[in-house]
Amino acid sequence: MEDATAQSFVLQADEIVKEFYSPVALSILKGVSLTARKGESIAIVGKSGIGKSTLLHILGTLERPTSGRICILGKSVSPSSACQLRREHIGFIFQAFHLFEETSVLGNVLMPAKIARQATHQKSSAYQRALLLLDEVGLKERADFPAKLLSGGEKQRTALARAFMNDPDLILADEPTGNLDQSHSQQINDLLLSAASKRDKTLIVVTHDQELAARCNRVYHLQDGQLTKEGF
Repeated sequence: MEDATAQSFVLQADEIVKEFYSPVALSILKGVSLTARKGESIAIVGKSGIGKSTLLHILGTLERPTSGRICILGKSVSPSSACQLRREHIGFIFQAFHLFEETSVLGNVLMPAKIARQATHQKSSAYQRALLLLDEVGLKERADFPAKLLSGGEKQRTALARAFMNDPDLILADEPTGNLDQSHSQQINDLLLSAASKRDKTLIVVTHDQELAARCNRVYHLQDGQLTKEGF
C-alpha cells in the first residue's frame, strides 16, 4: 500500500543520498528532502558542480540515489517502476536541448508520443496536439524544418513543446536558459512559466537565472549536499 501522505504530492523525495566513488566515496547529496504539489513552481539554485543536475535527474528517475525514496503521485520509484512513471508523468527540458538534429521539429515534439506507442499519423490526436504546442511556442511554421537548422532559442522552444507533449504531471527543467542570450532567455522563461501555469503542472527548475528563480513559488539553495529554502 502506498503512503497516504505521499499521495497528496506530485513529487515527494525523502532523505536522498548520492555518493560517487573515485576511488573513495564522495557525497554529493546528503539527505535531501523535497515535496511538490500540483501546480507549484520550484527553483533550485546554487554554484556550478555541486549536484543540482544530479538531484534533478534523481527526481526524474534518470539516475538512482544511493539511498532514499522518491514517490511520483504517491507511487514509489523502484527499478521496475521508474521507466513507466517517467514516461507517463514527467517531461524534461535540458540545457543542451537533446534534439534529434536530422529529425523535423514536429518529429522531435512527437517523440514522447512515439515512445509511449501512441498513434502519431496526421489525423491522430497526438499529431494535432503537437501542432498546437508548436503554435504556442511560435514554431508551427517551422514544423517540417530539420532541427539542425534552428537557432538556439528555437531549439529550446522545440524542447519545451516536447516536454509538454504527453501532458505530464511534472516538468523538470535543467538550466533551460543556460545556452541562450538574455533576449531568448526571457522568451523561454515566459513560455515555460505560462505553459506550466495554465495547465496546472508542477515545475521544478535548476537555474542560475535569477529572474526565472524569482518568478517561481519557492526557491531552494543547494549547498554542501543540503537544500535550504531561500534564494541567491
